[in-house]
Amino acid sequence: MSEPAEDEHVARQEYDPAADHAFPDGRVNEVLERIENDPEITTYLEAQNVNAVDRKGYNDHGTKHVEIVRNRALRLYDLLKAGGVEFNGARQQGLEEADEPVIIALAATLHDIGHVVHRDEHSYYSIPLAADVLDRFLPEFYDVSEQVRVKAEVLHAILCHHTEEETLTREAGVIRIADGLDMERGRSRVPYEKGGRGINTVSSQAIESVILHPDEELPVQVEIRMNNAAGVYQVDSLLKAKVEGSMLQDVVRIVAINTKENGEGSLVERIEL
Repeated sequence: MSEPAEDEHVARQEYDPAADHAFPDGRVNEVLERIENDPEITTYLEAQNVNAVDRKGYNDHGTKHVEIVRNRALRLYDLLKAGGVEFNGARQQGLEEADEPVIIALAATLHDIGHVVHRDEHSYYSIPLAADVLDRFLPEFYDVSEQVRVKAEVLHAILCHHTEEETLTREAGVIRIADGLDMERGRSRVPYEKGGRGINTVSSQAIESVILHPDEELPVQVEIRMNNAAGVYQVDSLLKAKVEGSMLQDVVRIVAINTKENGEGSLVERIEL
């Protein structure tokens, strides 16, 4: 079992979604506040759950999922920046460093909006719908040239959150990874097998927590704590593929820690993927 001091250290590193973000010039905080008070975005986040949950039997892809993905995307961005990782999306468009987290926040918010059309191929349906929202939303913060460039980067990140498309920016890579980090028990991105006890069901119930913190050698360690080794399937079948195609695979380490009871106490099994 981990020593108490280690547990306390991990707890301190866990992201607090209520905390202010220490991003360049605070621009992203203004955008986040506007997102939270935008009735169209709020309604989309509710409506996109109908096809996913009610009609297809998947778990939540609405407001809660988006909040988790956005919070973890911004946490991941923060850690990567602190670790000296350079982002290329905003920079190559001639935008400012302060626009990097804005792109990430908007892409995380709108990445699943295509579910209102259909769960299948939803990342492609997300593009025109998100474009319409951005055309209305961005003029409050940017001039015309900047609007086009920010929109381009947000749409690229949305499209690449699934593994079918090649990720070309690290901002998009952050969204791709963060989407896979919503995986605690009951929130697995792999749908349950109704009434069954297959590997999807068992593994999705095994994940206790997902914690992002600095690694001893790399900017980011994703620490996944589970109560059953079956949780490795959940990590290996989803998150590993997301990381490998993210342009961030060399700066993010995935560690799965299995804490299990045996008759004499607890054993900790550490697995690096």
